[in-house]
Amino acid sequence: MSISALQKARYEYQPKVPSILTQDLETIAVEFGKNTESVADQADLKALFANTYGKPLLNFVKGKNADVKKQIKVGVILSGGQAPGGHNVIAGLYDGIKKGNKNSKLYGFLGGPSGLIDCQYKEITDDFMDAYRNTGGFDIIGSGRTKIETPEQYAASIATAKKLDLDAIVIIGGDDSNTNAALLAEEMIKAGCKTHVIGCPKTIDGDLKNEMIETSFGFDTACKTYSELIGNIERDANSAKKYWHFIKLMGRSASHIALECELQTQANICLISEEVEAKKMTLRQITDDICKVIAKRAETAGNFGVILIPEGLVEFIPEMKSLIAELNDKMAQKEAEFNALTDFASKKNWLKSNLSAAAFATFETLPEAIASQFLADRDPHGNVQVSRIDTEKLLALTVEKRLAEMKKEGTYKGKFSSYCHFFGYEGRCAFPSNFDADYCYSLGFTAFLLIASGVTGYLSSVRNLTAPAKDWVAGGVPLTMMMNMEQRHGTKKPVIKKALVELDGKPFKEYAKNRDKWAVETSFLFPGAIQYYGPSEVCDQTTKTLQLEKK
Repeated sequence: MSISALQKARYEYQPKVPSILTQDLETIAVEFGKNTESVADQADLKALFANTYGKPLLNFVKGKNADVKKQIKVGVILSGGQAPGGHNVIAGLYDGIKKGNKNSKLYGFLGGPSGLIDCQYKEITDDFMDAYRNTGGFDIIGSGRTKIETPEQYAASIATAKKLDLDAIVIIGGDDSNTNAALLAEEMIKAGCKTHVIGCPKTIDGDLKNEMIETSFGFDTACKTYSELIGNIERDANSAKKYWHFIKLMGRSASHIALECELQTQANICLISEEVEAKKMTLRQITDDICKVIAKRAETAGNFGVILIPEGLVEFIPEMKSLIAELNDKMAQKEAEFNALTDFASKKNWLKSNLSAAAFATFETLPEAIASQFLADRDPHGNVQVSRIDTEKLLALTVEKRLAEMKKEGTYKGKFSSYCHFFGYEGRCAFPSNFDADYCYSLGFTAFLLIASGVTGYLSSVRNLTAPAKDWVAGGVPLTMMMNMEQRHGTKKPVIKKALVELDGKPFKEYAKNRDKWAVETSFLFPGAIQYYGPSEVCDQTTKTLQLEKK
């Protein structure tokens, strides 16, 4: 297999880790802290997780631990969407297992959680592992979005664990995947199965975090990748001085990516979904705000600029949220009837008879190309696929229409041309930054130590991340500590609570303090490509978000 020069060099990179992880394994002991409780719904969760609820936090310290030398068998699963650094979590886990006992085995389940259910796996060996170190993607064993949640799926998973004589399973995933990890840990105990379950925090969206999980892996690399592209566009916009660029960024439930990219690039406008929801901003208000900036810049800087838009914005605009909710309900109730309609006009007439007057009025305001996307193929749960709605084009079209009205009113004298972009998949499998390569390897090695310490239902945790890697703190967090009960498809279910952008948090406040200036002045920053070699302040820096939160 031919490889690039960078790929060859990255194979040889030695991740930096917390100093505790560099010691002889038998001198690394577990130190338990206080017992924990969930963020909400304590009674409900204690009943659901009778065997794993309320466990203590733990750190690794100098001491004695003879169990690290035991021969063990471990399975690993990549679950959900890709995130840079996943291969290094597996590398850290593999190296820990083999350092503990060279005869221990690591099995990678193929295609995500379904690989565990169907007992489809591959043993990971030295040569196989070495071909994926410090590289992006999840192609080492593949990923999938299957949820292990039915009695049959639990039974099949337990049967696989028994067949392979697994001491532990490590699930690398986001909030939903690690909720599944918590449930699987509980089911293993109920079934009398010896297999322990450990999670690792993954998601580029950055919404799996709390006081014990400072960031999810992949967020750093994805944001740096997007910010390079945004900076390139800013440089082009400032050169041509004739286009407004509307850039949609990944982030369905939270706007962490958009905010981080804004802090890195200082685009003229950055919409934050959580603020839109808090202020109950309508599409017209958002459009008017954008138009005011465009008009002001036309008088000063010129007819160009850059706007950042989170992927899930439409779900946070009140009238759009109501429309989507009604569409999900009505189209599910009368699925066959709606699916029999073949053209947009007939579908629109059907909606007029089935939606509330307010919801239909909102639908009518949408350009036909965008309105059609609200009616396109549903997700597996029958809901509108919000990520496929071209929110950036919707805003570009509504802004263009409003600017034309402002020209007639005499309140706008500029020229408006727009380009639309969506940066999503470009960042999910990038070569991990040094930070993500180091962090992920440390998470994987820590997961091994959690297994060797005999715990289950824990999430691997590495903290103090704004310090040099040697000063990072390795430990574990009980998965139930991060959970609450939420309504999902008509039923209350336990889920790990998503971390949204906090409007009173330091990262948002930093943006809010500067946004009026960045809106009108051309204050662009150009982060450039991710650097892997050179001064630490260039190559190993964390995200602006993390730096501000830990300030």
